Amino acid sequence: MPIALRAPHGDLSTYERERFVSQRVEYPVYRKGSGPAVLVITEMPGISPEVLGFADRVVALVCTAVLPDLFGEAGRDPFARGSAAHATYLVRSVLSVCIRREFTLFAAGKTAGVVGWLRKLAEHEHERCGGPGVGVVGMCFSSGFALAMATDPRVLVPVLSQPSLPVALGARSRRAIDCAERDLSLVADRCARDGLQVLGLRFHGDPMVPHERFELLRERLGDGFISVELAQADGHPDSPLPKHHSVLTRDLIDEPGQPTRAALDRVLAMLRNKLLPDAMVNEHP
Repeated sequence: MPIALRAPHGDLSTYERERFVSQRVEYPVYRKGSGPAVLVITEMPGISPEVLGFADRVVALVCTAVLPDLFGEAGRDPFARGSAAHATYLVRSVLSVCIRREFTLFAAGKTAGVVGWLRKLAEHEHERCGGPGVGVVGMCFSSGFALAMATDPRVLVPVLSQPSLPVALGARSRRAIDCAERDLSLVADRCARDGLQVLGLRFHGDPMVPHERFELLRERLGDGFISVELAQADGHPDSPLPKHHSVLTRDLIDEPGQPTRAALDRVLAMLRNKLLPDAMVNEHP
């Protein structure tokens, strides 16, 4: 039986590294490509080769991939040194954000402080790259950041891949997302008034992304929330976790016709359609 193809790996050395400062907060930022900006906010435990592989696909659209380096060791493969090393690296990355006030893991209905910095980064990249607006793809720990950033009219494509915060410890946290009520209401207004679409991705049965979280988003955003929910059987058979979780990276089967590849293609199509409308006209006269 042939081995299912995994998500491609990218090379950090092909990205430019800068530092972006706003509100006395400074983080490294990796950039590559040309065209409208797409912020790719990494999943835990940091910017991995698979996250870079996804960013390379953004670059192939003729967009600029912008990766803020908020935690972890950029470019490190978390599974390269075995499961024990991965667990140690993951715990170290989580602990590093637990002690920083711009992050929150357990607060339901609260926008993380780092979102203000990310909004300024999006504004800066939009001015630098041009185009009709920017895209934001949040993964796992950072998915709620993408939702809260969509209060900014510059954000035309917010993507929430397996939104995992707040940590689902009870009924209230399961039916919640790390986005303040005011921000969620503003996003809902954009959906109703401007036709904004928020794309959410998850695997059924993923304990880190309870179905109640998507129910909340459907209720609050209405037709503006587009959910892509995959069966556990759709994930890569060689997943290192007991349940499939990472739709666009670790649990992707990178083959046409596979449900995870269809989910990836839907994300890329949404970015292309919203950020590169002239290209769509040229493709379909």
